[in-house]
Amino acid sequence: MALFQSSARAVPNTNPIPCHIAIIMDGNGRWAKQRFLPRVAGHQRGMETVREIVKECRELGVSYLTLFAFSSENWRRPQEEVSFLMQLFLKMLEREVSKLHENDIRLKVIGDRSRFDENLKRRISDAEQLTSNNSSLTLTVAADYGGRWDVMQAMQKMLQAHPERMNRFKEEDLEAYLSISYAPEPDLFIRTGGEKRISNFMLWQLAYTELYFTDILWPSFDAEALKLAIHSYRERERRFGRTSEQVREEGMQSGRTGD
Repeated sequence: MALFQSSARAVPNTNPIPCHIAIIMDGNGRWAKQRFLPRVAGHQRGMETVREIVKECRELGVSYLTLFAFSSENWRRPQEEVSFLMQLFLKMLEREVSKLHENDIRLKVIGDRSRFDENLKRRISDAEQLTSNNSSLTLTVAADYGGRWDVMQAMQKMLQAHPERMNRFKEEDLEAYLSISYAPEPDLFIRTGGEKRISNFMLWQLAYTELYFTDILWPSFDAEALKLAIHSYRERERRFGRTSEQVREEGMQSGRTGD
């Protein structure tokens, strides 16, 4: 069962700090090119940014952080770059998981693992198991992930689990089988690198998410850049189908301001 209601059915609470932030980490290759470095140097520097943003999110009180690390479409990149990214992911699991555990951070990996080698699959499972009871922040890494894949695999699992309910399924039935059903829908989506699209990332979950695009390349995205994105989020009026008047009235009734 899904742990959280969809924003299409219930109006979620809004807070000054987003409960869930989802990020497309774009611009590693361009960052390296600007410095006359190989593309892999950008990916290596991008890992340092991941550490900084994870740390900042934990300190700010963000409960869920989801990072789009490798898409289903990224297999089309040059083979040497794909191999490097797989090795970088493996090194991250080998070197960083103990630190995540020490800081009470839970790690989850979503995506189609079938194309990963057995060593990487084992490392992912071990990391998830080690950190499974941590609660200060849930860090989700989307690897070999695509939003359309997610909806399709959820539908197939749902049909296999309940074939007797054919033609009688509801939205909430499918949500329980989505790969990130353990987390609420993202409040804030950030894409670095200047592109203004969501690129097949969490298509179902981003329906009511506030979108933030920045020209900053991911290796240069830091804690201050994250705070700017959160400041932009705070300035938004999250209506979820209601009118502005309803939002203000409900805010006054609950004693909340700045939602």
